[in-house]
Amino acid sequence: MNTNPPAPVMDGSALLDEVEAFHRRFNIFPLDAAYVAVTLWDAHAHLLDCFDSTPRLAFLSPEPGSGKSRALEIVETLVPQPMVAVNASASALFRAVSGMEGRPTILFDEIDTVFGPKAGENEQLRGFLNAGHRRSGVMWRCVGDGSNQQVQEFPSFCGVAVAGLGSLPDTILTRSVIVRMRRRAPNEHVEPFRQRIHEKEGHALRDRLAAWAQSVRHVVDGVFPELPEGISDRPADVWEPLLAVADAAGGAWPERARAACIELVNAAKSSDKGSIGIRLLTDLRDYVFNGIDRLPTVAILDRLHSLEEAPWADMSGKPLDARGLSRMLREYMTADNTPIAARNIKAGGSVMKGYYASDLHDAWQRYCPPPAGSALLPLPPLPGTSEP
Repeated sequence: MNTNPPAPVMDGSALLDEVEAFHRRFNIFPLDAAYVAVTLWDAHAHLLDCFDSTPRLAFLSPEPGSGKSRALEIVETLVPQPMVAVNASASALFRAVSGMEGRPTILFDEIDTVFGPKAGENEQLRGFLNAGHRRSGVMWRCVGDGSNQQVQEFPSFCGVAVAGLGSLPDTILTRSVIVRMRRRAPNEHVEPFRQRIHEKEGHALRDRLAAWAQSVRHVVDGVFPELPEGISDRPADVWEPLLAVADAAGGAWPERARAACIELVNAAKSSDKGSIGIRLLTDLRDYVFNGIDRLPTVAILDRLHSLEEAPWADMSGKPLDARGLSRMLREYMTADNTPIAARNIKAGGSVMKGYYASDLHDAWQRYCPPPAGSALLPLPPLPGTSEP
């Protein structure tokens, strides 16, 4: 048996083309951009030590039979030291990451059993997935017997790909490359995946990816690639490693990667309703006030309850009431940095409690997505500063 390591592969662009073609044989992704992103994710898993963060790869769908598990199977053949986890505990995962020889790439199928509506609390596992997104991420645990306990840190930085029904907690979703899987249409065909045959092909590509990664490590390490305009904050953390890999590969990959970045980030934004608080603020701006400067609480609730696709008429079995509205809005501040609260409104000779648009305006500017077809005006300068 030949035990010599594979020769370095210098044509990274052609190699990534082959990895993408391998995915296309067995996976139907909803967008061409998804093939680009998944291919780059496979490659970045061989270069984790070069990056400050690693994005999670999330194959999600509304219904079973959409190819999520098959997508993970193909990824499994291409990444270093895959560790397939279903219903794994947080302690098992962080001990595996800190204790195995070489860092595993965790592939978590049926993630909806962990974070779905009937899964119960999984804060430790959520904490592991969040902490492992960054190189500095660690989990702290007490180890020992009885009263002889010592605090020990367990590194949690590792590549993680997940698949499941529905969605994920926002804290994980915003750290992920999201591929919204669908059932294959009658005219969409894939090659049947035969593990005993095709796994060897995937492993051969994996070994070549590892060799190429080693040959470009000095090019990728510590590099901060140029990001497309408008990509910042969490999306930048997600895409910087993938763009660095694309730049190292060369050819058409730098351009394709940036186009995929823009397309997938915009797709995530369009399907992201934000937290329930942001949803409330946005609905108040777009459907309730909508140019009105003040409204009594009773009128606000009536309009919220009438929104057909909104949750306000059924909040855990009851409609949102004045107390719930007050509690949610007090989490946000006015321009004067005081909690948003109901105030007196004079109407027809009587005084009612209600809310003023001027009190909500600052929160609308800071938290809500721009209204469709328009851009939000910039916030006014802080006291004592001037416009740039």
